[in-house]
Amino acid sequence: MMIIRPIERGDLSALMQLAGKTGGGLTSLPADESTLSARIERSRATWEGTLPPGERGYVFVLEEHKTGTVAGICAIEAAVGLNDPWYNYRVGTLVHASKELNVYNALPTLFLSNDHTGSSELCSLFLDPEWRKEGNGYLLSKSRFLFMAAFREHFNEKVVAEMRGIIDENGYSPFWESLGERFFSMAFSRADYLCGTGQKAFIAELMPKHPIYTHFLSPEAQAAIGNVHPHTAPARAVLEAEGFRFRNYIDIFDGGPTLECDIDRVRAIRKSRLVEVAEGQPADETQPLCLVANEQYHAFRATLVNASPDVERLVLDAATLDALKCKAGDRVRLVRLCPEEKTV
Repeated sequence: MMIIRPIERGDLSALMQLAGKTGGGLTSLPADESTLSARIERSRATWEGTLPPGERGYVFVLEEHKTGTVAGICAIEAAVGLNDPWYNYRVGTLVHASKELNVYNALPTLFLSNDHTGSSELCSLFLDPEWRKEGNGYLLSKSRFLFMAAFREHFNEKVVAEMRGIIDENGYSPFWESLGERFFSMAFSRADYLCGTGQKAFIAELMPKHPIYTHFLSPEAQAAIGNVHPHTAPARAVLEAEGFRFRNYIDIFDGGPTLECDIDRVRAIRKSRLVEVAEGQPADETQPLCLVANEQYHAFRATLVNASPDVERLVLDAATLDALKCKAGDRVRLVRLCPEEKTV
């Protein structure tokens, strides 16, 4: 059985192993032990309530309950940009026209932006390739919505998610090579590592301050704007099925899209329901897959079960109740896994 739970200090070595499998470009999961250890400590301090809003971040892991194997990671930043500026580019248009010459050119342009400051962010989503099966990708990504629904007061009105952009297996990013490298004078991997380890001052110091005409970029870089890494395409599809949309904001490093949605319009949040749980023989596999999570802030657990999403009393076996840290009579949050039955 796969469960979602808050990260613990003992997960550091597993986190390092996951970081080594990302292939680069996942800024929030650098293969740096001290940074990841600090990330775990910040997550624990968030749950303990000792951090101000701008520093709060929740980190969860996907674990095989029987063996304790950590198969993936996901996280939520409570509010971005309150301490360190949160930059992206807004893709817009500048018009150059001459009535006398009958010339009209509408040129796509990148504008430096801090428009998402204060938004909550879905981040650090990574699933070990060996575990990309049986709905694990959906569980890892969407479990965060049940946590946000249960503890809505900890999050803001808008939720954003930066998607990893086009980067090849050698760490080559066409968007970076055509734009970022000209201003930062370093390899993409170096900039990504510095940002991931919290050394972000160079961004404000070196990044371009004026609008950039995308026609001056290479065709390959232009094609990368707003597009995702092939391995990230399933994660994008999951979020778009929940109501997230690309609103013309992209990452300043690799050009990947930033998706956004009002928190109360996210499908899994909007349609989740509290139901009473009972012990017994659970529904068979003819019932749709549903996400189920307890309502315990410090001991949050989520998993997948087969059930009717409309039940008022959810029947689970003893092993599932134990994994969810629940007992008969407790209330749990339930929602259908997705609008249509799919697995990733």
